[in-house]
Amino acid sequence: MELTVLQRDALTELINIGFGRAAASLSRITGYRVLLDVPNVAVYPMDQLQGVLATMVHGEVATVHQVFTGPVAGDAFLALDARAAALLKELLTNEPALPLRLDASTQEVVTEVGNVLLNACLGTFGNLLKVHVSFSVPKLSIDSLGFVLDSVTVGQQELRYALVVHAGLRLREGTVRSYLIIVLSVSSLDVLVQAVEHWQERGC
Repeated sequence: MELTVLQRDALTELINIGFGRAAASLSRITGYRVLLDVPNVAVYPMDQLQGVLATMVHGEVATVHQVFTGPVAGDAFLALDARAAALLKELLTNEPALPLRLDASTQEVVTEVGNVLLNACLGTFGNLLKVHVSFSVPKLSIDSLGFVLDSVTVGQQELRYALVVHAGLRLREGTVRSYLIIVLSVSSLDVLVQAVEHWQERGC
C-alpha cells in the first residue's frame, strides 16, 4: 500500500502532535527542555522492513514494545541501537554509560522514554481520531533486529505493513535518532488512513 502525499502529510501532522505531547512530558520528567524533530513517516510491507531498518540501526537493538487493540490494532515499538540508547542515558541523566551490554540504568531510561513516546502517540490516535484504542504495558527487549521483527510477525501473519516514524530527539546539544515502528494489518492500516482523512476533513 502506498500513501498519497495528502495521507502522508496528515499522518505526519497527527504523529507530530503525539510527539509534541511526549516532548512536553519528557521535559517535565527530566527537567531539561526536550525537543522532537518533525517526524519522517513512511509505510513499508513487512518483508521489506528488516532491510529498511538495517540501514538505520546497527548491532543489538533495544526496543520498547506495546501491543494495542481496537478498530486499529497492532504492535508498536520504539527502536534504538546500543549507541543511541547509551547517548540517551547520558543526555537524560548526566551519567556516562558503562561499557557494558546496555547497563541497567540505560535500560531503565530507554523503557521510560519508550513508554512516554508510545503512550503519547497511541493515545493521540485514539483521542483525535475518535477510535477506542487499548494498549498493554510496554516491555523492553534487547536483541538482534531480525529476532525483534520475527517476534512481531510469528503467529500474527495478518500483520502486513509497518508505519515507520523516524525522528531526532534533541536535548542538551545532543540528538538521539529514534525509530517508532507501528506494525498493522491491512484492515487496521485502512481504518487508520480513513480515520486520518476524516480528521483532516474536520479541520484537524
